[in-house]
Amino acid sequence: MSAEDSTNPQTEDSTATFEPVVRLSETVDVKTHEEDEEALFKMRAKLFRFVAESSEWKERGTGDVRLLQHKESKKVRLVMRRDKTLKVCANHYITPEMALSPNIGSDRSWVYNVAADVSDGEPTAETLAIRFANSENANLFREAFIKAQDTNKSLLSGNAAPAPAASDAPVAADATTTTSTGAPVEKGKEAAPAADAAEDAPPAYKDEGVAPPPEKTEVVQGEEVKEPTAERPVEEDAHAATKESAPASAPAPTA
Repeated sequence: MSAEDSTNPQTEDSTATFEPVVRLSETVDVKTHEEDEEALFKMRAKLFRFVAESSEWKERGTGDVRLLQHKESKKVRLVMRRDKTLKVCANHYITPEMALSPNIGSDRSWVYNVAADVSDGEPTAETLAIRFANSENANLFREAFIKAQDTNKSLLSGNAAPAPAASDAPVAADATTTTSTGAPVEKGKEAAPAADAAEDAPPAYKDEGVAPPPEKTEVVQGEEVKEPTAERPVEEDAHAATKESAPASAPAPTA
């Protein structure tokens, strides 16, 4: 073997074949929960999040910000995913309480507060800033944002309890009162008032020109204890005490 053959050995092509251990014959459908939504707005932007602990803005991601409207409920939410990884960096409904404020020193970015952003899984309150390529794109986003607020105003404000439905049961013609459950009670069958109701009620003080008995303060085991005394003020002092305790709009009692 020559020196040239030893330095440049001949290589042979391999004809070996390797079969896969596991064959993936079924395709898996990945759902983004956006299949039932329609994109009303889409534009590239950069998102920032304010960190209160360090009082600084941190970049949250760059990608397309979209306003998605559900085809059935008609509710509109804001969704933004990062480029390449497509990880969600903003996901929240556009509520009527949100207000877009222009960022200081910039005409192409907006700052707003979110009560419940679920981009990280759990709803959290966030202060976000979104920046666009120019002021024209920023104004287009603001117009779409306000339209989404008008759409969600009637859809997201239905948190009040619905009015109770009227009962289908017929009401007696001579019914004059109802029970605590709303059932009618006929005349002569009303429940008698409790005899102890009047006794349990605290006595009301009636202003008759006499001040209530004074209290005597004593210190018992380091605590102040007020006890009523049998002493009565004279008539002039009683009227003076009544005048001081009466409201400003009420006339002063006469002697």
